[in-house]
Amino acid sequence: MYKNNSFLRLVGLLLLFIYSPSSFAQTDWLIDNSGYKSEVKKEGDQLILTNGLIQRVIKISPNAATIKLDNLYSGESFLRGVKPEGEIQINGITYEIGGLKGQPNYAFLKEEWIPELSNNPAAMQFVDYEISETEMPFDWARIRYGDENAEWPPKGKHLRLDFQLPEPQNLLASENPLPSFLGRKAIYQTDFNSLDPQWTSHQSKSHPRSSFENEGKMGEIYTPQNSAVYIEKELNPSSKIIEATFNTGTDKAKEFGPGITLVWPEKTIKFYLRPGGNEYDQNIPMFGLWDGEKEIKAAGGRQKLDLSTPWTLRFRITDEAVLCEAKPQNGEWITIEKLPVFSSFPEKVRVGKTDGKGNAVDAEEVGELVRMQVTDFATYGDLDDQIENGLNPEDLIVSVHYEIYDGIPVMGKWLTVKNNSNSSFTINDFTSEIIAAVEYESKVEMRESTVFYKPNIHVETDMSFSSMSVDDANAHVVHWLSDPEYQTQVNYLRQTPSLLKVSPTYGPEKHLEAGKEFKTFRTFVLPHDSFDRERKGLALRKLYQTLAPWSSENPLMMHARFADWERVKLAIDQASEVGFEMVILTFGSGFNIEDDSEEYIAKMKSYADYAKSKGVEIGGYSLLASRKISAEDDVVMPEGMKPAFGNSPCLESEWGHEYFRKLYNFYEKSGFTLLEHDGSYPGDICISENHPGHKGLADSRWNQYQRISDFYKWSREKGIYLNIPDFYFMTGGSKTGMGYREVNWSLPRNEQLVHARQNIYDGTWEKTSSMGWMFVPLTEYHGGGAAATIEPLNEHLAHYESMISSNLGAGVQACYRGPRLFDTEETKTMVKSMVDWYKDHREVLEGNIIHLKRATGHDLDYWLNVNPGGEEKGMLMVYNPTDQLIIRKIKVPLYYTGLTDATQVIMSNGQEMNLQLARDYSVEVEVAVPANGDTWVLFK
Repeated sequence: MYKNNSFLRLVGLLLLFIYSPSSFAQTDWLIDNSGYKSEVKKEGDQLILTNGLIQRVIKISPNAATIKLDNLYSGESFLRGVKPEGEIQINGITYEIGGLKGQPNYAFLKEEWIPELSNNPAAMQFVDYEISETEMPFDWARIRYGDENAEWPPKGKHLRLDFQLPEPQNLLASENPLPSFLGRKAIYQTDFNSLDPQWTSHQSKSHPRSSFENEGKMGEIYTPQNSAVYIEKELNPSSKIIEATFNTGTDKAKEFGPGITLVWPEKTIKFYLRPGGNEYDQNIPMFGLWDGEKEIKAAGGRQKLDLSTPWTLRFRITDEAVLCEAKPQNGEWITIEKLPVFSSFPEKVRVGKTDGKGNAVDAEEVGELVRMQVTDFATYGDLDDQIENGLNPEDLIVSVHYEIYDGIPVMGKWLTVKNNSNSSFTINDFTSEIIAAVEYESKVEMRESTVFYKPNIHVETDMSFSSMSVDDANAHVVHWLSDPEYQTQVNYLRQTPSLLKVSPTYGPEKHLEAGKEFKTFRTFVLPHDSFDRERKGLALRKLYQTLAPWSSENPLMMHARFADWERVKLAIDQASEVGFEMVILTFGSGFNIEDDSEEYIAKMKSYADYAKSKGVEIGGYSLLASRKISAEDDVVMPEGMKPAFGNSPCLESEWGHEYFRKLYNFYEKSGFTLLEHDGSYPGDICISENHPGHKGLADSRWNQYQRISDFYKWSREKGIYLNIPDFYFMTGGSKTGMGYREVNWSLPRNEQLVHARQNIYDGTWEKTSSMGWMFVPLTEYHGGGAAATIEPLNEHLAHYESMISSNLGAGVQACYRGPRLFDTEETKTMVKSMVDWYKDHREVLEGNIIHLKRATGHDLDYWLNVNPGGEEKGMLMVYNPTDQLIIRKIKVPLYYTGLTDATQVIMSNGQEMNLQLARDYSVEVEVAVPANGDTWVLFK
C-alpha cells in the first residue's frame, strides 16, 4: 500500500519510541520512584488504596471485601475471586472478617457480578474506617553509615477498617459449617481412654491380632489393610451431629478406609477417608461415600487430601439435608456432600474400618497389616438458642490495617483485636491475609514429579526465622493452598496453589484481658510487574531498602579471634589504621556475654571506650539455640519431632527469661554496639506446661518469637547492629549470611575465591549487598592446612587482595577472622588502599548488583553495581580466575543505572572516554584483566 520506505521507517521509529521503557508516561520505578505517591480515596462504596504502581480496591457495602488487586505498572490483575479480609478464631469459634458471597465462578471476577455479591451475616461486620499516615512499628537509631535518604517510617498511607462480631442468632442461622459444640449440647463424647460398655466390637477373622485395641492403646486398629475392624453402638434419636476423628497411619486402603457408618435395618450409609485413592487416582488420598445406593469414589470431587494430620468427619443432620462434612486438625469444616433428608433415623453407628458399604465383610485379599487410629467420637443435639455462646457484637473490635508505601508496589497488612468486654477471651488462631490469586500456571495432571509454581506475588511477614532465604523463613506462615471454591480449575485434583492464607501454624493462643489489645504480625504483599528474574530481584531488594532501611548499614567488620585485652587492643588499633569500622569478638574468642558480673561488664566497657576513641565499634558473639541447657529449660518437642538444631532452650523457660535479662543488661551498660546472635530462635515449639512464659504447645512459638523479636526491635532502637544467620530483617535484623558452605573455606585458596564470587552472585538476587555477610578466614578454619590459609598474610598478599576485592567489589562485607588485619607495612598498605578505594566508591558499590556472568573458574566473571540516584551510576567489576591475561570486549547493559543517552567511562587504569548508549541502553567496553586479577570500569 505504501511505497515510501522513509514513511515506513518513520512509523517504525514512532512505535519504538512509544514502547521503549524510558518513554512510558510513567517512569520506571526501579530507576526513579519519586513520582509514585500513595493515597487512599473513597469512590461510592469503594475505598481505593493506590500509589500509581499498585492498587487495592475494597468494597465496603454490604460488607467489606477486596474486589481488585492490580499492578498498575504492568496492567496485570492479580485477583480472581472475593474472599474475607481475614479470619480469627476466638474461644474456639472461627469468624470470617468481612467478605462477600455469591461469586458464581472463582476462575475470574466479572465487573457485573460485583453489585450482586451479598453479605454473609455470620461473618464479622464492617462498621467504620479511618485514613491516616503510615505507622512506625519501632524506632531506628541512625548511628552509623547507611542510606542517608531512607525515610523511617516509610512514607505512605494507612487505612484501618473496623469490624464487630455478628449477632449470635445470625451466626447460628448461618449456612456455614460451624464448630460442633457451638449452640449445641453434647449428647455423648469419648476420647477412647477406655471403651464404654455400650459399644460392641467387631474384629476381622483374617488375622489373630486384628483388634480395635493395639498394645494397650484403645482406638488403635491393627489389622490387614482390606479387612473390617470397628465398634458399634446405638444412636440417640436426638443426635444432629455424629462425628469421629481418624489418624490414617499406615493404612492405604480404598473402600476399606476408616470412617463413620450409619446403620438402618435395611441399609447403611458410610462417609469415610480413602487413603489409597481409587482406581483412577492411585494413592491419591480423598473422601469416599456410600450413600445407601451407590458408591462415590471421589466424594466432594477429585482432590488430594493431606493425611499427615488427623481428619474429623461428621454427619450434620438438618431439616433440609444431611451434610457430610470434614475438617483437618486445626482446620475449618468443609461440606463434602449433601444427602437427602433421612426418611427415618438410623438405629446404630459404626466407627472404624469396614467394607465399602459399611459392613463387616473382608476382601478376598486382605493385604498387609496396617495401623490407624480413631482418636475420639461425639454426638451433639439440635441448636439451642438458650445456650450461651460467649461474646456479643460490642464485646470486641477487630481492625484490619492496610499500608501502602510511596514508590514501591508493596502493601502491608495486619490485624488488631481490642477487648471491650469485662472479661477475658482467647485468640486461638488468625489469618491476616487471604487472596484468591490468579494462578501462575495450569497443570492438568498430578504426577509424582509435578511441581506447582505459586502466583507471581512475593509475600513475607515480620515473623520469619530459621533460614537465610526469605521464602523458607516464612514457610510456616505464608501458605499457598488450593482453593476449594475454585471448582473450574483445570487441574483434575484441584491442587493448583492459588489461594494465599497468611496464618501462624501454631497459636497464638493469646489470652486477652479486658481492655487490652492484641496485634498480629505484619504481612507484606508485592505483586510483581515482570517474570524476569533480575527485575523481580530488584523489586524485592527495593522492598528491603524501603521497609528495612537499617539493612543499608554496612560496616567493615573484623572477627577478632581472641578476647584478651592485648589482642583486642591490637585488633582495634589495626582496624582503625586501615579504615575498618567494627571489631567483633568472635566465637571461640573467650568472650562471654552471659557473664553479667560487675567486673566483667566494666572490663568490656573499657574495651568499648577504647574502641570508640579510635573511631571503631565493638561487639560480640552469643550462641542462643543449638545447645543444651537442662531438662527443665530445653524445649520439649512433641513425639517424633526434634529441635531444628538438635538441641535448644525454650525462650520462655526460666533460663530463657534470664538469658534475655542478661542481654538487655549487657548492652545497656557495656557500650558494645553489635550482637552476632548465632543459632537464633528457629521456631521450635514446646509442649512443656512448666515454663513460666507459655502454657503449652499452642502458645509456645508465638510467645518465644515475641520474646526474641522484642529484643531485636529494642536493639534497633538503641542502634545495636545485629548479625543474625536468619531472616529477621523486618524485626530489626541488620545482616544475615550471604549463603555459603563453611567447610569450603578449607579448600585451596584459589578455589575459595571462585566459591566466594559464586556465593555473592547467587546471594544477591534477593538480598542487597549490605544484607549478606561473607567470610575471609585469615587463620585456618575447618581445616585445610597451609593451602587454605592466608596467614602469614604477607606471604599470600595477592590472594588476600583478591579476597578483599571479590567482596568489596560487590559492596559486600566479609567477616575477616583472625588475630590481625596486617602483619607488615606492605600488607597494611594493601589493605588500606583497598578500603580507601571502596570508601571512595562506596555509594555505587553498595548499590544493586545486576547479574551478568557467574564465576566458572575457567573464564572471566563479572557483575555491574548500579546506583541510578548517584553521580557514579554504575561500576563493572571483572575478575579473571585463570593464569593468563584476558582481553575481552564486554557488552554492559546500563538500563538500571538510569543512563539513557551517553556516559563518561573511567577505567581502573585511569583511561577515560565518552560513549553513546545503544538503543538497548548498553555500551561495549574492552577490558584487559590480568591473570588471577581483576579490573573495574566506572560509569558516570
